[in-house]
Amino acid sequence: MRALVFILLMEMVDVNVSQEYSRRQNAGWQSEALDCPLECDCPAAYPTAMYCHSRNLQHIPYVPSHIKYVYLQRNQITGIQDGVFDNATNLVWVILSHNQLSSEKISDSVFVELGSLVRLYLDNNELTHVPRNLPRSLTDLRLSYNKITNISSNLFESMSDLTTLQLQGNDIEEVDGGLTGLKSLMMLDMSKNKLMKIPDNFPKELQQLYLDHNNIKSVPAGFLTMYPKLQFIRLSHNSLTDEGLPSNVFNTSTLVELDLSFNQLEKIPLVSRNLENLYLHANKIKEFSLSSFCDTIDGTNFSRLRVLRLDANKISARDIPVEAAYCLRLVSSVNV
Repeated sequence: MRALVFILLMEMVDVNVSQEYSRRQNAGWQSEALDCPLECDCPAAYPTAMYCHSRNLQHIPYVPSHIKYVYLQRNQITGIQDGVFDNATNLVWVILSHNQLSSEKISDSVFVELGSLVRLYLDNNELTHVPRNLPRSLTDLRLSYNKITNISSNLFESMSDLTTLQLQGNDIEEVDGGLTGLKSLMMLDMSKNKLMKIPDNFPKELQQLYLDHNNIKSVPAGFLTMYPKLQFIRLSHNSLTDEGLPSNVFNTSTLVELDLSFNQLEKIPLVSRNLENLYLHANKIKEFSLSSFCDTIDGTNFSRLRVLRLDANKISARDIPVEAAYCLRLVSSVNV
């Protein structure tokens, strides 16, 4: 009787193995992809990708050595165990967004061997600080919507290739020189934090700066002269007043878009004629000062402004002077 039961069990195992092998063959999996964890998919069409997203995973599964792109978003992963990536040192993307990662459960050495990693997405987790010893090769780092409270000094010192850094939706109150070393950074998003002032020492290559939804009350004099490549600035939803804006602080030729909406401004600040998009809605502006856009008006001197929003202020269309048609000749419409 026992022999019969054993034979039946072995037949069931053979059937299961055969079915699993057939499933992978029918899915078009290559031989090297047979290492793929059962929790994930490694399709033949993308032989270096491993898709493990939305699987209710609580840990990171084994990553085969040939994998370069691993998608682990929207799971319940709380930590990154030591050595989990040691067999896959050629990883290029690691996507861990929308998990439950905590800083205490991420080893300081977990990313050290990933010398080819360019994208690391850790947004929408439970991190209280930026992981240490991140790869120098990173170009895109996403840490938004965590619980990070500050950016410590020299944190990114060796990351000279990073071009995009997303830190929005955290609890950051100050930046203690933590952005030094980011020589290639072009886009920085620190919106929806608790900043009381604009941080010092931004990288010189910065082109896009998002500081909206903070508690900033002023802009330092000469701010834009220190960052000659800045083109897009968002400072909406802060506590800016006229007294907090030096007279020429936004009069720079490189600026293309400026968002100062939802603040406490009573005047239109002086801006460069090269500015194309200006958002001033939801302030307390009482007059339309044409000199903010054009100091003189003639055939060659006019503003390049195309979008101007002044709605939800204390002015109306009657307050716009006739000469505005010459100064603001490229504006499609003025919202008041």
